[in-house]
Amino acid sequence: MSNLKHPSTKIPANKLLLKLILLGLLGFCSAFLSTYRGTIDPKRTPESASHDLTDLDSIKHAFENQQSNFQVKQIGWVAKIMRDDNHGLRHQRFIVQLASGQRLLIAHNTDLAPRVEGLKEGAEISFYGEYEWNNKGGVVHWTHHDPKGLHPNGWLYYNKQKYD
Repeated sequence: MSNLKHPSTKIPANKLLLKLILLGLLGFCSAFLSTYRGTIDPKRTPESASHDLTDLDSIKHAFENQQSNFQVKQIGWVAKIMRDDNHGLRHQRFIVQLASGQRLLIAHNTDLAPRVEGLKEGAEISFYGEYEWNNKGGVVHWTHHDPKGLHPNGWLYYNKQKYD
């Protein structure tokens, strides 16, 4: 009988082990979510904020009133990277979330401008291009130079590099 342990001595060890496992699991989940949830903090102030950005209310108004064909300059965060559009002229496509919460599709012509390298979800990006209405928030294109010189030159600015 000396090999038998009293049940009361085993219970606290099991509770301690369970608490340690739960604590470790909670820590892992917290680290996982903060790294991979892909959310964007729209209240974060970008380092590259500028005084000559297009007013966010103007972009919202354009969406609400189905307006198109005007130049926008703004900063956002990459919300989703999409597959390239390779039909006709090739475009790199991604969704940008503005500080207002509105999302825009950026369609960047890679036949006329270099591809944005190393693009990552959650990263800050600045853009200048032409806004076109669609039912999902809008599209910004002409984010490149105009080889004919008839349209305002657009650009993307990402990771301290300009793509135009």
